[in-house]
Amino acid sequence: MQELKNESSSSFIGRPYNPSEIEEKWQKEWEIRDVFRLKGEGEKKYILVMFPYPSGRIHMGHVRNYTIGDAVARYYRMLGYDVLHPIGWDAFGLPAENAAIEHGVHPAKWTQENISYMKKQLKRLGISYNWEREIDTSSPQYYRWEQLFFIQMFERGLAYRKEGFVNFCERCNTVLANEQVIAGGCWRCGTPIIKKKMWGWFLKITNYADELLSELENLDWPERVKKMQRDWIGRSEGALFRFPVEGLETPLEIFTTRPDTVFGVTFMAVAPENDRVMELTVDGRKREVESFCEKVMRMSKEERGSEVSGVFTGRYAVNPFNGEKIPIWVANYVLPDYGTGAIMAVPAHDERDFEFAKKYQIKIKPVILPYDGTHDFSKSAFTDRGKLINSGEFSSLDSEEAKKKIVQFAKQKGFGDFAVSYRLRDWGISRQRYWGAPIPIIYCEKCGTVPEKPENLPVVLPPKMDDMEEWSKINCPYCGNPARREKDTMDTFVESSWYFLGYLSGDIEKVDFSSHPFNERLVERYMPVDMYIGGIEHAVLHLLYARFFTKVLRDLGYIKISEPFKKLVTQGMVIKDGAKMSKSKGNVVDPDDVVANYGADTARCFILFAAPVEKDLEWSDRGVVGIYRFLNRVWNTLNSIFDIIRKNGDRSFEVDEKNVFLDVSGRVDLLRKSYAYCVLSVEKDMGELGFNTSLARLMEFINSLNDFKEHIQREKLSLSGKDVLCVMGMIAGFLKILSLFAPHISEELWHILKTEIENKKDHKLLSEEKWAITYGLEKFLEEEYITIPVQVNGKLRGEIKVKRGANQSEVVEIAKSDAKVSKYIEGKEIKKVIFVKDKIINIIVS
Repeated sequence: MQELKNESSSSFIGRPYNPSEIEEKWQKEWEIRDVFRLKGEGEKKYILVMFPYPSGRIHMGHVRNYTIGDAVARYYRMLGYDVLHPIGWDAFGLPAENAAIEHGVHPAKWTQENISYMKKQLKRLGISYNWEREIDTSSPQYYRWEQLFFIQMFERGLAYRKEGFVNFCERCNTVLANEQVIAGGCWRCGTPIIKKKMWGWFLKITNYADELLSELENLDWPERVKKMQRDWIGRSEGALFRFPVEGLETPLEIFTTRPDTVFGVTFMAVAPENDRVMELTVDGRKREVESFCEKVMRMSKEERGSEVSGVFTGRYAVNPFNGEKIPIWVANYVLPDYGTGAIMAVPAHDERDFEFAKKYQIKIKPVILPYDGTHDFSKSAFTDRGKLINSGEFSSLDSEEAKKKIVQFAKQKGFGDFAVSYRLRDWGISRQRYWGAPIPIIYCEKCGTVPEKPENLPVVLPPKMDDMEEWSKINCPYCGNPARREKDTMDTFVESSWYFLGYLSGDIEKVDFSSHPFNERLVERYMPVDMYIGGIEHAVLHLLYARFFTKVLRDLGYIKISEPFKKLVTQGMVIKDGAKMSKSKGNVVDPDDVVANYGADTARCFILFAAPVEKDLEWSDRGVVGIYRFLNRVWNTLNSIFDIIRKNGDRSFEVDEKNVFLDVSGRVDLLRKSYAYCVLSVEKDMGELGFNTSLARLMEFINSLNDFKEHIQREKLSLSGKDVLCVMGMIAGFLKILSLFAPHISEELWHILKTEIENKKDHKLLSEEKWAITYGLEKFLEEEYITIPVQVNGKLRGEIKVKRGANQSEVVEIAKSDAKVSKYIEGKEIKKVIFVKDKIINIIVS
């Protein structure tokens, strides 16, 4: 083959890296060619990021979320998958309504203006969305189907209305579901919530408690998230006992996990929110009890837990096991969400009951002794396993054995049974706000509470916010008599509980809600979501609701799947100066500024390089500059090499990664080792979402390539034709990998490579190419690199590639940077290292 000699001067060397010009060019080209459309054939991957609320501008948390999703989507497209990677807008919500009140702008107008701006921001980042699948949950065409789902749930008894005590935020002036109360405060504004008695609509998520719990085991989710859901569902096995109440026909039901202590009950305690509080209170004590309840219900959960307090109702229950009279109290530490909202209190064997009994001088009756027979019940409760005493025929039994026998006894006598209780409560979806999906219910004096007729959907909001009262006055669609609509709107989490299916409405070309909520054929092909990416803060809000809603839609006959999200990835926050970015702290970094100054590719690469996906990312302006320099080096190095080749004649060179395997000179072979290590490492890292380590390998290779370029320039060396073909093949593979993280500069350099070096004016875009060839590259590393196992405290935690003969300190550093190994070492002190060169390393930490 013809040899090429290095020649100076070039049309490329003098051309600086211009991100804004390059990025705008390729964003337009991707859109014109519809590169990210669905194919409808081949193996599928549904890669989904949690869609944003259109607040006005995207923040760095959004950039991180969407950049992670885009890198994954681009990777799977290159692997040949038919990738669904959509975006939309969680468009209902309180901020829009508050903005409307503050600025005199209708929530719909405020929302649409925000969507328009944020859409431009996302496009400017080069995220590979198919915008034909965009959805907006505030669109009547969308929530029409949500209203139909509600009606069908109502008809099946899964949606119901009741009066009861609810969580209420006085600042937002609306009800909150239990899951939306975070540390006793409103999930949106942080205001301490109060309990308020109101009518509201609920969805029977409790019907699915067991299934929601058991199917967690089948999900590829972080264990931390699964534990949060398990704890929230809160399944407890125990017993339900019925205690007769003096003067009342209805007994007081309690759930307990400690039936073995029932002979030690010395008082009953009822939550202030319990519906039976006033019924259980004698006339002479109602005012005092009512005042106590009102006071407690204005406390946060933390305040209620700080010190026990209570009030006597004046009434007594009877212990059905021994006939003892037991005073009934209302107590602040009894929560309405546990069991029946009432407890049998056993001060001798429960710490809170003990504290309460001590304060109010209530009898303490031990019924279990430790096996060594020693415990001072005047000082503390005994809560461990032991031997029963003072328990009638059950005395002397082991406490665990006694549990079953005592419940069986109660079952035989008709005042108890085995039972399962859940912490989970039905989902209250009524919101006393305008900007939400109307609940399609009508109240008619003749027909009662009836759903809107499906053919009349959607029930659309009135044009003006203050028209709700007039809007609610209608004629009943069933009898024609005057009636009124439900004025509450649905919790916005209802919209996000099925939006991932909404992306599959219409056909393969675009979404369309005109005739169906989603296309059954598309749902069957693309669901479940293969990878769902978002924040861990949604563990017991959106993620739990979405799982519930999926099961409901399955039971309504819409879909066949039971779980919406196969794999869940929870990314860490973006912080600055050690704190989460917020305007009040003055540490917000505007993505627009970063893109304007350094380009979208720099913003994307920094976000992916600065920290592992699951860790919090500390923002660094110096780090951003460092990434910008790296991309400049990529640009200058590759263009310099292109120039060397191009200036050696008009001949074109085939760009084919297979040429990486040609017989080449020693200096190119050395570069090829660096390339092989880069590509094989990235392939391994991408499977583990190791974007930071993947970028590190790319940086190492570009350094090797730059050294190679400078060497041939300095020494004025010639390259054989095979050398050139091999180098071009390596550059092609490098650009494919880089395109996952920096798609614009990669696309531009690919275009130069194809048009100027290969002389192909009509070529596929890099975004349409297949993944880099990896098979066979191992042979270039056989002499230099080996794989050794890494143990931490004697347990195998991963494998790493190291140079043959690498010393202990080098291997330790490589192990610490490995995604799998680092999580077992990070934040711990390395006490000792056991190292056998080229064989194994065992890192002892404490």
